[in-house]
Amino acid sequence: MSTVKNPSIRRVPFEIMLDQKTIGKRVTELGRELTRDYNGRLPIMLGVLKGCLVFMADLIRAVDIPLEVEFVSAASYRKGSKPQDNVVLRGASTVPLKNRHVLLIEGIVDSGKTVRTILKELERQEPASVEIVTLLDKPASHRSTLDIKYKGFSIGNEFVIGYGLDNTQKYRNLPFIGRVLES
Repeated sequence: MSTVKNPSIRRVPFEIMLDQKTIGKRVTELGRELTRDYNGRLPIMLGVLKGCLVFMADLIRAVDIPLEVEFVSAASYRKGSKPQDNVVLRGASTVPLKNRHVLLIEGIVDSGKTVRTILKELERQEPASVEIVTLLDKPASHRSTLDIKYKGFSIGNEFVIGYGLDNTQKYRNLPFIGRVLES
């Protein structure tokens, strides 16, 4: 069996920033923190698609208490490595969130615009609590103060791919986080 390679698909140059072992260790630690902090409660993990997918799959297996899972779709990066001015929000959770403990799961918090848009929508549903859980945080990129209680790693202003994060919908399947190099 032969594979046809498409020369028109350009691969972006990158270097490994966080390897699988480092990510796995931190996700396990976050799972323990959530298990401790939400013991005796039934949290609902609300994943922000698509970037949370791999992180959230690993995280829910690292949490040792009952929980529920829902998703919302939000996009601010639609045309490459530059965020758009508006956040497109789709597929809001159909589960009532009133008096629930919500964990908003993100793959990466960059400017914070997506998180703030979702938090605004969540407030209308009157949850008991809402906390942000992100694998990667770019604090220097935040446009206003954000309280992120659970974060895997803080990084600089690099554009990153892998472990669910993409560049024009590609590279989500990389098992590590790679820093895209300027070409």
